[in-house]
Amino acid sequence: MTTTPSPERPASPCIHVCRIEETTGLCAGCRRTLEEIARWSNMSETERTAVWARLAGEDHSGV
Repeated sequence: MTTTPSPERPASPCIHVCRIEETTGLCAGCRRTLEEIARWSNMSETERTAVWARLAGEDHSGV
């Protein structure tokens, strides 16, 4: 299933800094889980919106 990205955000959170942190299991660049990264192209817009919401709520001060 393909979906059209929302006009106020990019098509993906990926910033091409792809490294999974051992302590968190999250990508050091986009902060998604491996499952979220793997499923991204097949996620519905509702699922992607939930991921974007989680990412927006994270504290990135230590990153």
